[in-house]
Amino acid sequence: MADVTPQADAPTPTTDKITQAARETIYLCNFRVSVDGEWLCLRELNDISLTPDPEPAHEDPKDPIAIERLNLMNMAKLSIKGLIESALNLGRTLDSDYAPLQQFFVVMEHCLKHGLKSKDKTFLGQNKSFWGALELVEKLTPEAGEITASVKDLPGLKTPLGRGRAWLRLALMQKKLSDYMKTIINRKDLLSEFYEANALMMEEEGAVIAGLLVGLNVIDANLCMKGEDLDSQVGVIDFSMYLKDGGHSSKTVEGDGQITAILDQKNYVEELNRHLSASVNNLQAKVDTMEKSNTKLTEELAVANNRIITLQEDVERVKEESSYQSSRKASRSGDGLADGQVLGEARKQLKEETLLRLDVEKELEVQIGMKQEMELSMKMLETDMCEKQDALVELRQQLDDLRTLNLQLAQKSQSSEVSAKQKSEVISRLEEKTNQMAGTIKQLEIRALKCTTLHTTQGSKA
Repeated sequence: MADVTPQADAPTPTTDKITQAARETIYLCNFRVSVDGEWLCLRELNDISLTPDPEPAHEDPKDPIAIERLNLMNMAKLSIKGLIESALNLGRTLDSDYAPLQQFFVVMEHCLKHGLKSKDKTFLGQNKSFWGALELVEKLTPEAGEITASVKDLPGLKTPLGRGRAWLRLALMQKKLSDYMKTIINRKDLLSEFYEANALMMEEEGAVIAGLLVGLNVIDANLCMKGEDLDSQVGVIDFSMYLKDGGHSSKTVEGDGQITAILDQKNYVEELNRHLSASVNNLQAKVDTMEKSNTKLTEELAVANNRIITLQEDVERVKEESSYQSSRKASRSGDGLADGQVLGEARKQLKEETLLRLDVEKELEVQIGMKQEMELSMKMLETDMCEKQDALVELRQQLDDLRTLNLQLAQKSQSSEVSAKQKSEVISRLEEKTNQMAGTIKQLEIRALKCTTLHTTQGSKA
């Protein structure tokens, strides 16, 4: 879609950032995702050491793009591991409604979108799709042409994003997803046309994910894509699938850290929603301005039409007068010449007014097109806001789950303290009884010693 933004209302850098944020996936650049046993940990960078990790030893740990890649790689590890384990436990062919499989496709979509270059621009900013990169597989591996042809023949797919999602599902069913991903990752010279230099597909994290996908070959999936709306699906990662109850009071501190991380994430989404609301308000103001401008142009067009009608009437009147004057004799030829000059001037003025009318109509069409595009962009912004609100609801649900877990751990800890206190009291009472028995034994020993002495004395006297 061509960029039809008016020159007078050129987008400012702040607006560009807001609209870009509205279309991009939310990457938690201020957090580091790590896998601690079976826990998914979101730790704020200010609260952890910034020493380089063993894997990306050559990268700056403060680089937000590197953190995005690491987060996506860890999420892919968790998603693939959880999908394989749950599928093996399930023991049957997976379908489209299987939740871990849906989450796997969401994570893969985020990985493929990371660092994409923007070739098309709309009123909202940039339109990104990873379908172009997936089409490279057909050129590098001829046997992948069957998948590409099947995707293009699927009815109901209208967007490149929907075709990319269908391609991922077909490749998984063929158990060729890992092979195809390795094929395109090894050709970074071709991928550079679609991805930035620091994108996940261009770095070693992409190769790691491609290697992890080999494990999915043990899974059997039968996915029916007819009737499924792949164009407008909302891809939100459900973190609750990777949070598990440890069952020990020693993890109370980790639960508090998780609550803090979720709260920070919730605040980030709320702040993004505020930015989106401000952007919607700005767009609404622009729409109002365009409507006023359209009204003004309509009035000017009506005035121009009236002037054209008036000029046409004048031309008709002059023609009538000219025909009347032409019937006169040669003595009135001087007057006929003057009328001819008036007629020429009238025709010239009519031509100018006609050109002016055409220009006004063209400008009106341009303004109407801009208004329609602005309305479309407002609808897309509202859709993005709804998606972010859904994500916020999920984050709040996760926060409630973590609070419940923390409360259970606190109750277990409290009950343990009460039990320990009771045992301490019992031990104290037993020690008191032991001391009393020791005193009684000493008294009995003294009495026995006295009795023995008495008997000995009496025996010696006898």
